[in-house]
Amino acid sequence: MYRISLRNNKSFECSEDDTLVEGARKAGITLEHSCLSGRCSSCKVNVDIGFSEPTTLEISLTEKEKNEGFILSCVRKPKSDMAISAEDLSEYEISIPKTFPVKINNIEKLSDDTIKVELRLPPNQKFNFVPGQYINVIKGNIKRSYSIGNSISYPFLELYIKEYKGGLMSEFWFSDAKINDLLRIEGPRGTFFLREKPTVQNIIFLATGTGIAPVKSILETTFQKTIGFGNKKVYLFWGNRFSKDFFWDPREINKSINYFPVLSRDENSLVDRGYIQDVLISKGLNLEQTIVYACGSDKMIQEAKQKLFKKGLPEENFFSDAFVI
Repeated sequence: MYRISLRNNKSFECSEDDTLVEGARKAGITLEHSCLSGRCSSCKVNVDIGFSEPTTLEISLTEKEKNEGFILSCVRKPKSDMAISAEDLSEYEISIPKTFPVKINNIEKLSDDTIKVELRLPPNQKFNFVPGQYINVIKGNIKRSYSIGNSISYPFLELYIKEYKGGLMSEFWFSDAKINDLLRIEGPRGTFFLREKPTVQNIIFLATGTGIAPVKSILETTFQKTIGFGNKKVYLFWGNRFSKDFFWDPREINKSINYFPVLSRDENSLVDRGYIQDVLISKGLNLEQTIVYACGSDKMIQEAKQKLFKKGLPEENFFSDAFVI
């Protein structure tokens, strides 16, 4: 067993047979993570002391990051005592992932290639999640990840699903799925949720496509609370290719949301054109007192990181959940 020290004065014992994320979980500690396969880089940490070895290629790390000592803690097993630039997120009361049976309660077509699915749990089952987390949906030997798109008070689990031609799960959702079909889910998973940052003035959400789902969950739940976002200003930049892809208006939740729909292909003079990270920068917001939550394509997330850091966003104030296939 090796001792793994974190930057908020906590530590845990980790076996050389466990990844750092797994070892932390067994010790009752939650480290930043999402895909658990080394593809999204949510679990990226810097190693201050010690050694580890990867269980797979860390494809989401750049050569520069590797040279600077960054690793992906979800696919790294310790080979010595270590000190890493990570902190324990257990204070956010994250539930231990479990497997539940669910039935399809409703399927709604939102566009040619996007549907909304409601899943209902058995009456005696309680599913607790932090807004922004995701679940794995299991059908036979197929498992796919989907972010939860509703508030914690909603009686069903709401998923927003985009069709991928040739995908086995897509074929089920868009051709075969029926109301009352029985499935299994595994979760909740992920650490994409609001953080306590009292000094922050602006909260910015970036989303592409169905990456709006966890953002919707966060916004709905937070605005249902008496205090909401307090005196912080909330901005949402949602990018899609075509106007028809906007299936939800966040201003229905609260009119104080500064909402910027962005189109990358459609000709529409009423909304911003281009990519959401560039549109955000064009608004001239003070990024030094800002926290950013980005969800959607990995390309958007990586470009947003680089550009926003250069414009003054503190690196510790950027949180992401990349949709990887």
